[in-house]
Amino acid sequence: MTKIAELRGKTPDQLQEELLNLKKEQFNLRFQKATGQLEKTHRVDEVRKDIARIKSLLTAQKSA
Repeated sequence: MTKIAELRGKTPDQLQEELLNLKKEQFNLRFQKATGQLEKTHRVDEVRKDIARIKSLLTAQKSA
């Protein structure tokens, strides 16, 4: 789980890279869930919320 304070210290490019990594992880987690191989079920929610945090920060930075 990523803290919002950590994310605020990053540049927009770093946030975009982090967002890309999280989306890849989310994709892999969905496949693991579909095939019954998912062990850390809580990670799905964590990744989804981290993606939302980053998107919110990027939107806020664009409007500021």
